[in-house]
Amino acid sequence: MNRYFEYRHVVGFEETNLVGNVYYVNYLRWQGRCREMFLRERAPEVLADLHDDLKLFTLKVDCEFYAELALFDELAIRLRLIELAQTQVEFGFDYVRVGPLGETLVARGMQRIACMRGPNTRTVPVRVPDALVRALTPYAEAVR
Repeated sequence: MNRYFEYRHVVGFEETNLVGNVYYVNYLRWQGRCREMFLRERAPEVLADLHDDLKLFTLKVDCEFYAELALFDELAIRLRLIELAQTQVEFGFDYVRVGPLGETLVARGMQRIACMRGPNTRTVPVRVPDALVRALTPYAEAVR
């Protein structure tokens, strides 16, 4: 089994500039989309909890670029668990161009979220839901 959750994407016109390169903000959008698809496929109980009063606040995002992406590049965004704390989770993301000549790592990013509950004006930190912990466990980075 892979130690990552993978979301596939093909770069479209709206994600590129006049030169044909991908706008940097799309890398962050793809992080969010990968996280959403992970929840949909691996932790649907958490999605139900989000309809109640659970909130997943994004605290920090980061992305480091190694190579350009262009129109119609096929991309695999791979989510890993970097850190699991009591009330927060840190995800790692590898952006891999997939093509006939193999795979190329084009960027690497991270995202840290906090689990909160309550009305928007009075949210409080809460433990990471057990369903999310169970879903993330197989994707934990190996100890280095």
